[in-house]
Amino acid sequence: MNRTLMLALLAAVAVLAAAPAAAQNYPTKPVKFVTPYPPGGTTDILARLVGTKLQQSLGQPFLVEAKAGAGGNIGTDFVAKAPPDGYTILMGASGPLAINVSLFKSLPYNPVTDLAPVVHVASVPLVLVVHESFPAKNVKELIALLKAKPDGYSYASAGNGTPQHLSAELFKQLTGTKMVHVPYKGSGPAINDLIGGQIPIAFESLIPILPQLKGTKVRALAVTSLKRSALLPDVPTLDESGVKGYESIAWYGVVAPGKTPKPIVDKLNAEMVKALKDPEVKQRLAEMGSAEVYGTPAQFGALIKSEIAKWAPVVKASGATVD
Repeated sequence: MNRTLMLALLAAVAVLAAAPAAAQNYPTKPVKFVTPYPPGGTTDILARLVGTKLQQSLGQPFLVEAKAGAGGNIGTDFVAKAPPDGYTILMGASGPLAINVSLFKSLPYNPVTDLAPVVHVASVPLVLVVHESFPAKNVKELIALLKAKPDGYSYASAGNGTPQHLSAELFKQLTGTKMVHVPYKGSGPAINDLIGGQIPIAFESLIPILPQLKGTKVRALAVTSLKRSALLPDVPTLDESGVKGYESIAWYGVVAPGKTPKPIVDKLNAEMVKALKDPEVKQRLAEMGSAEVYGTPAQFGALIKSEIAKWAPVVKASGATVD
């Protein structure tokens, strides 16, 4: 019995001793960098941006591979179930890492226990926009109109349960207003109908709506971050506009399989933080509307947990569900 216990202890010590050595040599082969949405989207852009810098610093290719579907769940689940050796990582997003926990009745992974946070990469605000013909010129006037005519106005979103949808639901809850939700299959068609005047209101991600704000068809009433966006410095925040404490951001970050050794996670974090501080990367992120974030794995893990808790009551109150 004692001999068996001793052998088990020696084996455990050997494993612990091997972990730092493995991290020191990591990576010794190409790394699969999964994105949970189709190519060309934000996660794809961010993975390629960061992956290029990691290849330069670590000497191994970071191969971006899209595994899209089920609101980001397919790619996220793929990484959650991959070998925890650092050779499969995910450029995750707020949807599959936080919102979907409440949105889907049966999620095939637990983002807190089945995934290891590595680093927070970007946070992009949304914009509350209205068609040019809409009478409200600011948030105060919008709230007054919505209260005077409950469910008399509709808003567009990129789909049921998306950050665009839930940002509007959070607004409704904090202001005591009502609007009719009109979900679309993506931001493109939602923005097209907003521009065409079929839908008067939308909460939309900064990146796709920014070019439209340079025209005359839509106007911005507020941004959803707690601080003003450098890309829209004259547009107030919702918090400034009287909706105190309002904050809704689309965030992105890297995670690995849950049991990935800490030394490998720490090495990835250090290299990714270095990449995110690179002037070229910082400039590109600024153009996408993101402030500098990064931080430690623990800090990113805390963000994921807080966002799961934040959106659960919003999803429940909205009645949104996907399966």
